[in-house]
Amino acid sequence: MSSHDATRARFAATAERVAEHGARQVETVREELTRLLVFRGDERVLDVGTGAGVLALAVAPLVREVVGVDVVPELLAAARRDAPANATFVEGDAERLPFEVGEFDLVACRRTLHHVRRPELAIAELTRVTTPGGRIVVNDQIAPVDPLAAIELDRFERARDPSHTRTLPDSDLRGLFDSNGLVLEHSESQVHHRPLDYYLELAGCAGDDRERALSLAPSGRDAYEVEIAWYVLRR
Repeated sequence: MSSHDATRARFAATAERVAEHGARQVETVREELTRLLVFRGDERVLDVGTGAGVLALAVAPLVREVVGVDVVPELLAAARRDAPANATFVEGDAERLPFEVGEFDLVACRRTLHHVRRPELAIAELTRVTTPGGRIVVNDQIAPVDPLAAIELDRFERARDPSHTRTLPDSDLRGLFDSNGLVLEHSESQVHHRPLDYYLELAGCAGDDRERALSLAPSGRDAYEVEIAWYVLRR
């Protein structure tokens, strides 16, 4: 099974659950974006790995147009249900985006890179479709500096969600940004506390798979602490 097949299977089975979870995050994501960026109002925006459209729906009132792209048709259908007129959603691959060079003023990628088999290709594609001088926003979980702790985290994440590939550390992400000539304007991170039962349920992790994931949870069976980072870059 390819990484795309695993992603489609995982999120097709949990699309409604993911959409309900995402709907509760739209306002929070909009607050984060307006804190990190200044919008003119005439931007054309691309949300790569849009899922149920959280970031796209968050940014839509702030810009001229937003396009969300994802590989999971069921999530795109959920995103379209609540989409305003200036938001459209299309099926596409983060490693081979179906857009021309420099089409977008702002390109965002939220909580997606850890599902991508070749994140270096995804970052190259984000860069390619951004207009010169435009901005790129990346938001994702980052791996611990300790390589053994990073291995433990990925072992748990794969047990919880077979579509998970690898959580990148901050140093790897910065290396990918540098290799594409991107200028890092701002970065920050926060520790998120996730109730473990809900986190497993969100991924559809049940039965024996749930017990195995619980046995591998890095922070024990009650809660899960993760570091989430935001990066604002200039092309």
